[in-house]
Amino acid sequence: MKPHHFLTLSDLAPDVLTRILARAIELKQEHNRGGVSQLLAGKAIAMIFEKSSTRTRVSFEAGVAQLGGSTLFLSPRDMHLDRGEPVEDTARVMSRMVDAIVIRANSHQMVERFAAHSRVPVINALTDLHHPCQLLADIQTWVEHRGSVAGKTAAWIGDGNNVCHSWMEAARLFGFHLRIATPEGYEPNPTFVAAAGNCVSLMREPSEAARNADVIVTDTWASMGQEAEKAKRANAFEAFQVTPALMRLAKKDVLFMHCLPAYRGQEVAAEVIDGPQSVVWDEAENRMHAQKALLEFLLRPTQ
Repeated sequence: MKPHHFLTLSDLAPDVLTRILARAIELKQEHNRGGVSQLLAGKAIAMIFEKSSTRTRVSFEAGVAQLGGSTLFLSPRDMHLDRGEPVEDTARVMSRMVDAIVIRANSHQMVERFAAHSRVPVINALTDLHHPCQLLADIQTWVEHRGSVAGKTAAWIGDGNNVCHSWMEAARLFGFHLRIATPEGYEPNPTFVAAAGNCVSLMREPSEAARNADVIVTDTWASMGQEAEKAKRANAFEAFQVTPALMRLAKKDVLFMHCLPAYRGQEVAAEVIDGPQSVVWDEAENRMHAQKALLEFLLRPTQ
């Protein structure tokens, strides 16, 4: 039987995603009560990271340990991946030795190539096009604080990047509306916009996106690999900072989210990210619990 991969949010049906998030909340509560689980006892999870990471690496390693499993962390300098050995061959070999493979890659195409030749589930831990694990945590956080997200409105302020793409998928799958405000030339991939249909609206004015929103989300203006563009991007995004004034345009109980790392005074004002409407620390912690529930589903799909 072919393994079930998680390369984008759309790889799982809405009802499955909802069950995974409900389970993530249960696992979080169990952990906070001091419960000990052996759900992944005897399981080995390989982690291939082409890009540096803080939250993603720690959340996967800690989460797997909490469930009684073990992780093997591999950076590009540790292996021959695409340096003399094709991605396909690495996938064939590794998937005979471990139970799941987590990949943080420069190219989404590489993850797709790897998954096509893997015997075990492959999880996308970030590529240039998608960041589905982040969205599991984001939606879990939203549900924990405000209940069902169906019919609600989220505002994305800033770059139409990989996280934005996954928010667009989430809007379609969970039934909320996403308003995206970007500077000209920084819009999300038009293929993903078309796929999201009427669940997404594109606009230029952050104020238009934020008005009466339930959640306001942003990300760094220059992601990893875009360091040479920092000055250009800072100029283009100058009017796209999430400020207290922008937050006041949203609903009174609006939440602020950011996948981190954050740069105060750039994409978000310090008063916002460190203020009472910010749930970024819950969001960061929930990476661990959402990924635990995801691994449980992928490795024990009949349970």
